[in-house]
Amino acid sequence: MAYIRQVDPEDADGLVKKHYEAGLTRAGKVYNILRVQSQTPEALDATMLFYETVMLGKGPLRRWVRELLATVVSKTNGCVY
Repeated sequence: MAYIRQVDPEDADGLVKKHYEAGLTRAGKVYNILRVQSQTPEALDATMLFYETVMLGKGPLRRWVRELLATVVSKTNGCVY
């Protein structure tokens, strides 16, 4: 059982449903990092906009370099994401 209340995918609507469906399309599942923000849809929306800007937006680094950097930082910090 989660310590943080989460909106289940089948109960999602609005912004939460939009991001859950995008997660399903992208990864075949809804990751917990999305679910824990589901009680505040505006925060979830802002988080995803930030992610898309950093990882997919224009910049000097190619996408694979950004992904590699994210992986190294996560590993260094002991983060499973």
